Amino acid sequence: MDAGIGTGRNMEFYPRGAEVVGVDISTAMLARARRRLGLSPAATIELKEMDVARLDFPTGSFDAAVATFLFCVLADEVQLPALRELRRVVRAGGTVRLLDYVRPRRPLRRAIAGLWEPWVAWAFGASFDRETEKYIPQSGLELVSAELVVDELVKLLTARVPQRAG
Repeated sequence: MDAGIGTGRNMEFYPRGAEVVGVDISTAMLARARRRLGLSPAATIELKEMDVARLDFPTGSFDAAVATFLFCVLADEVQLPALRELRRVVRAGGTVRLLDYVRPRRPLRRAIAGLWEPWVAWAFGASFDRETEKYIPQSGLELVSAELVVDELVKLLTARVPQRAG
């Protein structure tokens, strides 16, 4: 599942032959994603209008979930419910990967990000101050790794859905 598929910019990176469901709350974003369907090597891509904090899928429906620049646009009060929903719909042992903007730690980069921030908030509704990583344990996911992948500005969180008892 691609949670917050937006305009479909991830489509060309889906694995060949994969079956993907992309969800987004925005009809307009889904319309733009629909135009990119032919760029993907995936076997099937189904697009659905849906709120990531209230997913209409049975428990354990997906092998994995990705969310690219989604959690940096979700308000703090939505972070935990959205993570819990991803944990619920991904099968036990499955992976959840989140790629998001974060606030740089080094002073110069932090200052530059501060200059960009009003534009990023206006253009994308994103914030560098989301603390998604701290909600991972509360959501029931297990943090596998947290790594900066684009300088100090973009972080990839990889989490796993624990094996269910019984």
